[in-house]
Amino acid sequence: MIRFPAPLRPGDRIGVTSPSSGVEGAGARRIEFCVDWLRERGYAVEVGDCMDGSTHISAPKEARAAELNRMLTDPAIRAVVPPWGGETAIDLLDQLDWDAIAAAEPTWFVGWSDISTLLLPITLRTGVATLHGDNLADTPYSVPDGLVHWLDVAGATGPVVQRQPGLIADWVRFEEDHTATEWKRVGVGEWSLHGADRLAATGRLLGGCLDTVSALTGTPYGDVAGFARDHCPEGTIIYLEVCEDDAFTSCREFHNLRYAGWFDAANAILIGRTKAPDSSTLTQREGVLDALGDLGLPIVFDVEFGHVPPKLQLLNGALATVEVGPDVRQITQELR
Repeated sequence: MIRFPAPLRPGDRIGVTSPSSGVEGAGARRIEFCVDWLRERGYAVEVGDCMDGSTHISAPKEARAAELNRMLTDPAIRAVVPPWGGETAIDLLDQLDWDAIAAAEPTWFVGWSDISTLLLPITLRTGVATLHGDNLADTPYSVPDGLVHWLDVAGATGPVVQRQPGLIADWVRFEEDHTATEWKRVGVGEWSLHGADRLAATGRLLGGCLDTVSALTGTPYGDVAGFARDHCPEGTIIYLEVCEDDAFTSCREFHNLRYAGWFDAANAILIGRTKAPDSSTLTQREGVLDALGDLGLPIVFDVEFGHVPPKLQLLNGALATVEVGPDVRQITQELR
């Protein structure tokens, strides 16, 4: 049974901590602006001690784990959001108090990129839904038509429906304007369906950033196949996005997940839009198809949950229905 945190409401407390990289310079000014943005909308915000941005980690792993443990188990904190991702959040996995997190009242844990290295294991090991959505630095950006803000997903009491927005965007550099709330428009784009003419697939969502979650295979923190057998009688919908690995590397990572059984219960695969580089004789799309193309599963490319904004918010553990056809491109998530 998947457990969902209580709906988030103005007046609730949101914890801010950096399980991976911290903040400094223009980035620190951006985070201060984002904290104020949340407070202006009625949320209480508690900023933790692990926020230093002078190296690739905000604090020693013991301190980062202790702060994340505390925030995820404190009943007064209803959501936890990091400033952004980073590189080595994987070092926290053997430091977290898994029993305490599982026993506590569920708390919204929100983020993406390197943070998905923590989100996915929390769902797999505790059965608590986690939100692969905007980090704090992205939170003030306005939401394009068709998408839903992570605060509204966390506050939902019924199904959450999101549609392809048709927008390809980019971030405003903090040095340029640390108070930006509108995306830089880059162009237009749409989902691309491989392996079928139309798609209507239902399953439990599981996934994250391929560059980091692929390292979880073969560990106690990445047993997607086991979780699917025990908790997903409806099957799964696996979503993955490539941050920066070239096509050969990501192709090998997709093969690795396949061998580990990540797609054994899958009814569909979602691939996030990416700016990651192609390789000399292999594109990113070809790399996906090399590893997964003969599974007989529909694959939806260029979905908005990767390192190309804006972002479609996805709930690990949610029962989702993905529909793709000439007149529809949408995903419905049920918090049950």
